[in-house]
Amino acid sequence: MESNIKRIITNPLLFTPGPTPTPESIRAAMATPTLHHRTPEFEAIFAKVARRLREMLGCKEVLMLASSGTGAMESCISSFATKKILNINSGKFGERFGNIARALGLSVEEIVTQWDSQVELDSIREMLEKHKDIEAISFQICESAGGLRLPYEQIARLVKEHNKHIFVIADGITAIGVERIDTTHIDALIGGSQKAFMLPPGLSFIGLSEYAISHIESNSRGYYFNLGRELKNQRKNTTAYTPATTIIAGLGAYFDILDSAKISFDDIYEYAKRLASASRESLKAIGLHIYPKAPANCMSVASHERSGEIIKTLKQCYQVNIANGQDRLKDKIFRINHMGLVPLHEASFVLNAVELVLQKLGIREFSAEANRIFFQHIGA
Repeated sequence: MESNIKRIITNPLLFTPGPTPTPESIRAAMATPTLHHRTPEFEAIFAKVARRLREMLGCKEVLMLASSGTGAMESCISSFATKKILNINSGKFGERFGNIARALGLSVEEIVTQWDSQVELDSIREMLEKHKDIEAISFQICESAGGLRLPYEQIARLVKEHNKHIFVIADGITAIGVERIDTTHIDALIGGSQKAFMLPPGLSFIGLSEYAISHIESNSRGYYFNLGRELKNQRKNTTAYTPATTIIAGLGAYFDILDSAKISFDDIYEYAKRLASASRESLKAIGLHIYPKAPANCMSVASHERSGEIIKTLKQCYQVNIANGQDRLKDKIFRINHMGLVPLHEASFVLNAVELVLQKLGIREFSAEANRIFFQHIGA
């Protein structure tokens, strides 16, 4: 009876690290009548969104694709390498980069790390010195399988100092909109709609360096994922093929939210940093271990031998959805989202619910410590 009432009166809180909840104003923008994409009206929306993405990413050009982030990953590998890449594999999504390259017939040199540990820069240097034919390097800024932040600034700088002609491909899907990305040494920065932008899945984008732009203008490859063709069209505020019109309209609404509330990108980054730090301190205060040795601010990841039970009980008793681990980390960790404009009262509810679940499972007594520490550190 009680569980039936809960399902009727409330929607579960979505705190998985993507997709993230979509605010009402963004849903309303996507619910307006669909515009034809070959019209001045849609081209105006496209132009505004492209301009704001360039500002946010700090890139000269940003291309939008009607695909998930995996499509953007494939388009970058196929566009910037023909023979061999170096891939940093620190989890499921680093693993995916390597699998994409192999599927495209490329040779892959790979550095595999523990999912909680950053790659050693010396191992990258050794690979580059040993394999002179590496054309591109791929890695995640945040490997969301374990919430690990990679030292992408140092990786990208090292690669370009070694050989400025190696393309640096960075997956920033869970980092963009959470922290300011230093694109000084990045050639292709990949993003997606369903994370910090609080949109449905289906739109990816790629920020490009001048070197990358020059390359795809003269080395256009592929059909649907032909970045040279897309660049030519998107410079005219249109696309080579049908764009994700509804999601692009929603992305425009996201930027409108920031503008109307006078929220800067730096404001968002600072809020995400405070939210992540306070959440991690809260989880540690109730006896949980933070899994990654270098945590990213896009999520908090805690490890516990009964993580599967914690996740299940959170949903059953408190209507809170958080994410399990994947593959080797299934039922060993749980992941709590910080991407997007997460309300403080919802974040505190989730942390309080985690502490209540620990009591229900006989792990520790409830003392409201999670919320006390959270608000002590959030600075609200």
